[in-house]
Amino acid sequence: MRIALLLLLLLAAPAMADEAAWRALAEPGTVGLMRHAEAPGTLDPEGFQLEDCATQRLLDHTGRAQARAMGEAIRRHGIAVARVYTSQWCRCRETAELLALAPVEPLPALNSLLWAKADKPAQLAKVRRLMADARREKVLMVTHQFNIGELTGQGVASGEIVVVRPEAGGGFTVLGRILPP
Repeated sequence: MRIALLLLLLLAAPAMADEAAWRALAEPGTVGLMRHAEAPGTLDPEGFQLEDCATQRLLDHTGRAQARAMGEAIRRHGIAVARVYTSQWCRCRETAELLALAPVEPLPALNSLLWAKADKPAQLAKVRRLMADARREKVLMVTHQFNIGELTGQGVASGEIVVVRPEAGGGFTVLGRILPP
């Protein structure tokens, strides 16, 4: 009996945590940091061109379905996103567009930190300022694993959203994580 109860609690824990994260994302003043949806491979090929999608890792059919499903889940939870900022990388832009939540605005500060080492502190500062300014409207930021890791100190899966509450001084608190549907 105890083992069955323990198993039930362990299986229900992710769903309960997920619902808490959804409630947090719906709160005023929170921001969603989303890693782009599934794009096979690990890094962009050497010599890729930011303005040429054919030279980059791209979403596959799974990633496109994942992005659409996350957009639907956000709408189903009644979360009205006012603005979606995105990295200029094609996989991030496509993820942001497939969410179909709000106008999509490319934001160079969300570009991969892996390729912008010299500008990393300035890039992170700009994202933190934008997050602090986002307290007036619901914002979702689609970016890269490296960026979210730098900001939160946590890894993130493809298509996952980390929900944060910006604080004075450029910091923030991680309130939860939403796994892709």
